[in-house]
Amino acid sequence: MPLKKGDRVRHPTKADWGLGELLEDSNGETARVFFVGGGEKSISLKYVALDPVPADDAQHPVLDNLRVPSPDGGVRYRTLSRSKERFLELFPEGFYGTRFMTEERDYKVRAHELAKELLDQNSLLGLLSAGDHGEVCRRALRVCNATNLIFPNEKMALKDGLESPEHKEAFSTALFALLHGEEGLESRFNAYAEVLESIGAAKWTTATYFLFIVHPDEYMFLKPMITQNAAEICGFEINYRPGLNWLTFASVQKFANYLKSELIDLKPRDMIDVQSFMWCIAPDKR
Repeated sequence: MPLKKGDRVRHPTKADWGLGELLEDSNGETARVFFVGGGEKSISLKYVALDPVPADDAQHPVLDNLRVPSPDGGVRYRTLSRSKERFLELFPEGFYGTRFMTEERDYKVRAHELAKELLDQNSLLGLLSAGDHGEVCRRALRVCNATNLIFPNEKMALKDGLESPEHKEAFSTALFALLHGEEGLESRFNAYAEVLESIGAAKWTTATYFLFIVHPDEYMFLKPMITQNAAEICGFEINYRPGLNWLTFASVQKFANYLKSELIDLKPRDMIDVQSFMWCIAPDKR
């Protein structure tokens, strides 16, 4: 049977390449295949008979969300095992070493503890009930300033956007719903994004920071260049768009959960560790 775009296959002698997917219909002589463990390969069908994989055995998070590496240069695909090696070159003791704790984790954990204290559900509910939106905003800005994850100009845009009482109220209400609301996350995220748009602070860092720092067990922080580079290196499509949107956020969450599951041998504790891993394998070199 001819090989078609999207077919899942394995190489008969390259077991370490793992599962592959046809990137285009085969011409009968060659097949262009992306292998999870080997990247993109051009296979001569004259010498190699690729093994089709039944649909029941053909699932893989990367292939199910495949971003084809750009043929015109830029960031290139790297296997996850090589990315782990890169991480361990920087931090030989992994996520639990003194250097990693000092340089990457400790300050984020301190910010998380501060966020739990200042932005917990009962405290925010009391402030909102009292109409003290200014205090909610002061607490949010203090939590922002506890790390360098948000760029200074983006912190200033948020601060400037919270000058008016109307903006303070809208932001406070949306932030509480985002962090502690009972509606689905999509609607809470979209409502919060709309408020950021209205106050001139619609940046991905500001949109994702509070969920990440309050609930690091669940949510990933999106710093555009680092996250895009890490996703491209891993071959994972995150559907990035500069404007705030649910598809990008949900795709980044899926990517982060994939990484966390694949790093199980390094025992990441939460998304703080996963976010640091992303930075290590794909730093923003601007």
